[in-house]
Amino acid sequence: MTQNELIEREIHNLYLSESRRVLATLIRLLRDFELAEEALHDAFAAALTQWPACGIPANPRAWLVSTGRFKAIDHIRRQQRFGQLSDEMAALCDTDAPEPLTDDDRIPDDRLRLIFTCCHPSLSPEARTALTLREICDLNTEEIASAYLCKPATIAQRIVRAKRKIRTANIPYEVPGPSELSERLHSVLQVIYLVFNEGYSASSGKHATRTSLADEAIRLARLLHELLPNPDVNGLLALMLLNHSRSNARTNNAGDIIPLESQNRELWDRAAINEGCQRVREALTAGPAGTYTLQAAISAVHADAPCWAETDWAEIVGLYDLLLHQQYSPVVALNRVVALSYRDGPDIALTELNALLAGGDLDQYYPAFAAQADLLRRLERFAEAARAYRLALSLTAQEPEQAFLQKRLGECEKNPPLSINTTATRL
Repeated sequence: MTQNELIEREIHNLYLSESRRVLATLIRLLRDFELAEEALHDAFAAALTQWPACGIPANPRAWLVSTGRFKAIDHIRRQQRFGQLSDEMAALCDTDAPEPLTDDDRIPDDRLRLIFTCCHPSLSPEARTALTLREICDLNTEEIASAYLCKPATIAQRIVRAKRKIRTANIPYEVPGPSELSERLHSVLQVIYLVFNEGYSASSGKHATRTSLADEAIRLARLLHELLPNPDVNGLLALMLLNHSRSNARTNNAGDIIPLESQNRELWDRAAINEGCQRVREALTAGPAGTYTLQAAISAVHADAPCWAETDWAEIVGLYDLLLHQQYSPVVALNRVVALSYRDGPDIALTELNALLAGGDLDQYYPAFAAQADLLRRLERFAEAARAYRLALSLTAQEPEQAFLQKRLGECEKNPPLSINTTATRL
């Protein structure tokens, strides 16, 4: 391999490892997403031209930031003849001005500012997710559209509107102060978890999972915890690691769903489990457990069980009780019912589930009716179970889930003898 080819490979590796960090700094300096993105690509193009002749600089990232900034300034000056520059853009053209200092010395990384900007509560949840995947995770619009089964044009519009809102509303590129941090951090964690859930269990489509999306969420949570150590961030990271550790066992070679109790636990990622359990312990000892930490603790109980039969269902139900006491959610209540069915029996759990369904909050949530069908099947009330399976089938667009439910429906329609316990709600 020639020297030039080695340098080109190094530039490629730098793009993979540093481009998002360079972009975040350029966005802070230039106060404009599009201008910063163009400057980023101009900087790497300049590196491809100059580094083979001059060598790789001692601090490549600083070189890329500086080059990108001056490329942007040149672009602004070329556009000056088309109209009056804003005061902010005119200030950028003062090349003798020192580089702006960080406005938040507590956390000296521009990526964290960018995360909070992309997840600002004034943006819609859909816009936050799309903008985060584009700017922080470097997914293109086609990849984001594929993950969420939208048209690329729809995703592109969301991103454009979000950038426009940030500009027109003058949303600051900064980490919020202590008085706002709790609310804003909650929004960031919500976006990361939404990204993970879509990867862990796709809402629709031909595949049960989208591994790359779950990986991106975990990578983003690692970055956030590195830059802003916090028990809630650690709890969310633990939860995602523990759930994702089962990925290799959740489907077979044909893509069919394998319920938790039937999974080959030797396929579980023990390194991810060990890290997740350690992070749960750290989060629990750091202060009052948040919702993500409690959910991670539930996943840790599953991970600690050597087999399905030895799962500590009493511990799991107790953790769900704590979670519901802290923040009620009908989905959490549903998951507690499933756990209760293995501690106290399907008949007691069915009574609680029917009362939960009567509230109407889960009318469009297919796992609720899948869980009801499973409880009825375990009680050998097959005709009622079949009706519940049909309702669950009508509410899901994910093809592997449809196949799983259809199989259970067929078993109920044939009135088979009771087989091993299987839960339609995958814990």
